[in-house]
Amino acid sequence: MTDSIDVDEWRDELEAKRAEKDEFFAEHPQSPIPPEERDGFDGLEYFAPDPTYRVVATAEVHDDPEVVLMDTTADREMRYLRTVTLEFELKREDEDLEDGTFELVAYQLESPNEEPLFIPFRDKTTGQQSYRGGRYMELAPDRDLETGDEIVVDFNLAYTPFCAYSETFDCPLPPEENWLEVAIPAGERFGSN
Repeated sequence: MTDSIDVDEWRDELEAKRAEKDEFFAEHPQSPIPPEERDGFDGLEYFAPDPTYRVVATAEVHDDPEVVLMDTTADREMRYLRTVTLEFELKREDEDLEDGTFELVAYQLESPNEEPLFIPFRDKTTGQQSYRGGRYMELAPDRDLETGDEIVVDFNLAYTPFCAYSETFDCPLPPEENWLEVAIPAGERFGSN
């Protein structure tokens, strides 16, 4: 599967999603921004859109998924199932950034549901340019994945969990198997770590 996209159209769609999210954070009653801080909220911080970080990953589906206990920001544990391992390559033009093949595990809550695949991860930006607790991505394939299937993973859609903005939220922390030894300067940034 090659992922040929119209980069300008992709960038416009990404910017529109970001504007919509900023509006939600500024105005919606369920925003994670505490109500007393919303008037001063002028938008989330983002890395510049970069199609380099929109990659095609190959899926390895786990037919008998193991339970993974993820620690949370409130010192609890949440039960997830390790359902799919995604292998992808990063090829960057910047000589200072490392190319290579990487893996991320996608999880689903243990209770049966139609939730998207959940990909919590850390990378070399974690705690510096992005939230110290890691970031999340979600994938909603249009059908059940099978081993060998290819799926687009767009790190430009990586987002900061709500617990970064308010302690009223309890968020799972990325397990060590999803700590990438590479910087992913794409998606949401988070300034005050």
